[in-house]
Amino acid sequence: MFFLFLFLFLLILEAGLAILIYNETGEISTFQIVIAIFVVYACTFGIHDFKKLDRWMRTKIGKWRGVDLLTEKDKSIIKKQKDPKYIAKINRYSAIIHLFVFVVVQIGFWLYGLGDIMHFREYLTDLSWIGTEAIEETPYPNETLYRISMLWGLIFIIDFIWSISYTIFPAKGEKVD
Repeated sequence: MFFLFLFLFLLILEAGLAILIYNETGEISTFQIVIAIFVVYACTFGIHDFKKLDRWMRTKIGKWRGVDLLTEKDKSIIKKQKDPKYIAKINRYSAIIHLFVFVVVQIGFWLYGLGDIMHFREYLTDLSWIGTEAIEETPYPNETLYRISMLWGLIFIIDFIWSISYTIFPAKGEKVD
């Protein structure tokens, strides 16, 4: 419990540092973008991953010491996380959430760059601007947002395919009743 509070404290400290840097410089730097992404991750999926890591560590340390450090609830959670249907369900939810967040943020970027929705159709029907070096040909207002969007788009495509693959090609594993 102490480490969870320490983790949250450091997270808040990092966010405060990013805000302080923005207030002093008036600019958003790559550091601040990375901190913002980390803060969002830590507040959403990070807590779940931290608990999963904790259970894994208790399993390993328990084996080394020859004692069982897991509760019955921990054991049932671990067993459930090995069920292919559960894995597919979680990954579908993750893919849908990622799709929603990606689309909403891209709409925000495009609105910021284009000013209104009227020009969206041009960019959605003619995708020749993707991968261009000329920022003026894109719906993005500046190079930073364009580069972030291109990188995020690549990550999104890989993540979406990976997540949906658990539904299309379910793993062979333990089934939970």
